[in-house]
Amino acid sequence: MADHTSHLLNADGSVDHTFDRAGIERRLKAGMFFWLDVHRPAEDDIAMLADMLGFHPLAAEDAVHFGQRPKLDDYDDNVFLVAYGSAPDEDGLVEVHFFASEKFLITLPQDECPAFTEVRRRHERKAGELDRPAVLLYRALDAMSDSFFPLLADLDDRIDDLEDRTFTSPDNAVLGEIFALKRFLVGLRKVVTPQRDMFATLATDPSQLPGITDDDERYFRDVYDHLIRISDLIDSYRDLLSSAMDVYLSTVSNRLNEVMKQLTVIATIFLPLGFVVGFFGQNFAYMVRNIASPEWFWIGGVGSQLAVVAGLLVMFRRRSWI
Repeated sequence: MADHTSHLLNADGSVDHTFDRAGIERRLKAGMFFWLDVHRPAEDDIAMLADMLGFHPLAAEDAVHFGQRPKLDDYDDNVFLVAYGSAPDEDGLVEVHFFASEKFLITLPQDECPAFTEVRRRHERKAGELDRPAVLLYRALDAMSDSFFPLLADLDDRIDDLEDRTFTSPDNAVLGEIFALKRFLVGLRKVVTPQRDMFATLATDPSQLPGITDDDERYFRDVYDHLIRISDLIDSYRDLLSSAMDVYLSTVSNRLNEVMKQLTVIATIFLPLGFVVGFFGQNFAYMVRNIASPEWFWIGGVGSQLAVVAGLLVMFRRRSWI
């Protein structure tokens, strides 16, 4: 048995943190419903569970490989389900494989799944029987879906901060963060959209799940409603980031235009000055004169150029160029 974290909730509400073949066989013979949660399951763990609980070979094969789309496969007396929730890691996602029947619920998360912690605590506080299989499956899936809301709330704050920085200090760091958030939202959308579609099917036809009753149908409609809200929020945040990128590009372009305008004004001012100095600096004999008076230097030389600069500045001001 691999060294990993596991939680086995018994029908009486007690929790075991280890599991073995004998313990599971005992519960099956006694007809005790249980929930087994195995963090980062190894292939031999899944092979043992498949042998004891009668998983279909295709389902057992799928359970080993992570990185799948959310889906629900019906295998008569049990179902294999892939769902996603939020997790505090780099990609913000945790993939969980479910095996559900009227006798057991097996959850196999790839990474840490904080959503299950509160579900386990709820049953520990009850100190009584577990919920019915369908209701317990609903609570686990609902907790995973609801775990996206705090993540999206944090994204909302980050996008607001990005929008403020886009106006005050648009630099490459802002652009890089916009691209990073857009990639993150694309990753979220890739799992939330098929998960929403899967629950849309369950909301209209929950008979695929074992032990489901007519009253249980409304529970899965509730999860579907949450996923619709999450999907809408993701689309809204993608639109906000696209708008923030457009604002960033416009702001950078406007700042560049301001710099170019200032440089153009400076070049325009020096253009006539360069012409005057260059023209009268030509080395033709009849143009060469020796003006010894300082008054002519200040009035005719420096004064005329200052007058040209002043005239240009007045013209620029009247035309609102500066």
